[in-house]
Amino acid sequence: MTSDVDRPILHAFLHDPRLPRLEARMLLEHVLQKPRAWMLAHDTDPIESWQAQQYQVLASRRLAGEPMAYLVGRREFMGRDFAVTPDVLIPRPDTELLVETALQWLQDHHEAAVLDLGTGSGVIAVSIALDAPHASVTATDASASALQVAVRNAARLGARVDFAQGSWYDALPARARYDLIVSNPPYIAHDDDHLRRGDLRYEPPCALTDGADGLRDLCAIIAGAPARLRPGGALWVEHGWDQAEAVRRLLAQAGFRQITSRRDLAGIERISGGSL
Repeated sequence: MTSDVDRPILHAFLHDPRLPRLEARMLLEHVLQKPRAWMLAHDTDPIESWQAQQYQVLASRRLAGEPMAYLVGRREFMGRDFAVTPDVLIPRPDTELLVETALQWLQDHHEAAVLDLGTGSGVIAVSIALDAPHASVTATDASASALQVAVRNAARLGARVDFAQGSWYDALPARARYDLIVSNPPYIAHDDDHLRRGDLRYEPPCALTDGADGLRDLCAIIAGAPARLRPGGALWVEHGWDQAEAVRRLLAQAGFRQITSRRDLAGIERISGGSL
C-alpha cells in the first residue's frame, strides 16, 4: 500500500516548467476532474500515481504539438463548453461573428427556419438554437463521426436541433426551404502551408480544405442557396482572410442583394452574406 509520503504532490504538476501554467492547470483539471479553485486550495495534497501518469502522457502529447482542445476534449465557444474530438474542427473565436450576425438577423425574423451546413461539433447550430429559441434549426454534415459529436453537444446543452447527414444540400429533403443559411465550410487551399503548421496538423483535413483552391465548397453553397431559401431569405458564410472579394462576387452571380462583409476583432473581413 502506497503512503501519502510516496505519492506525487499536486503542486509539482501545477508548476510544470515544461508547459505554460494555464495549460498545466487545464490538463490537471481534466485528469483530476476538479475545478481550478479546488486545486489551488489543495496544491499541497498528494495525487494518485495513476493520475500522475495520465498527466505525464497528456503533457508529452502537448509538448509534441497536439491541440489542448483534443487533449481535454472540450473548447469554450460563446461562453459554453463544447465537446470536441479529432473528428471535428476546433471551434475558434472568429466563428462567433457568424453566430452573432445570425442572431442579429433573427431578431427581426421570428420563427425562422435556420440551416447550418457542415456543422462539425455543432457550435454554430447549438448556439443559435439556444440564443434564438423561437427559431427552428437544422444542421448537416457529411461526416457521421462529426454528427455524433454535434448530437451529443446539443443533448448536453439542451438545444433543439435537427441533424442530417450528407454533402451540403444533398443531406436535405428536396422540398426543404429555409429563411437563413449559415456555414463555416472548408476554405483553405489544398497547397496552403498553414495546413502543415500548429493545430491544423491535427484537425480533420476535410474540415479545413476543399482539396482545391479554397473556394470550391463556398461556390457550391452559394450557388445552391437560392433554391433552398424562401423569398427574403439570407445567406452568411465564413471564409478566409483574403477571400471576401471573391465571395462577394459569387454572391452577386447567384442573385443575392445587399451583399456585405463583416470584420472580426482583428479587422479581417471574416464573413460575407446577402439576401434574396
